[in-house]
Amino acid sequence: QVQLVESGGGLVQPGGSLRLSCAASGRSFNIRTMGWFRQAPGKERELVASITPGGTTAYAASVKGRFTISRDNAKYTVYLEMNNLKPEDTAVYHCNAAYSTPFSWGQGTQVTVSS
Repeated sequence: QVQLVESGGGLVQPGGSLRLSCAASGRSFNIRTMGWFRQAPGKERELVASITPGGTTAYAASVKGRFTISRDNAKYTVYLEMNNLKPEDTAVYHCNAAYSTPFSWGQGTQVTVSS
């Protein structure tokens, strides 16, 4: 069973940047499309970015042009570079398999955008 550990969140001012990392424990990570999800208080979890094993990416309209997803299959790690952050980006961010049966959810990492 793949375990996921997210890191890199924090408190940042509007317009700031953060880089999230997600380390996976198992090799099956490399054959799955991975995604970054976020859940704000009182809202449904949403998929904000995804990346195929070959590197094809897709983004939600709300983050396109500001967020960049990438992966390093040799390190079993997926990243999310977030620029020009807005208060509405505040949420707990998780990584997991996208468009398929998810792995067990990790703890996530809190991102708070506030002045």
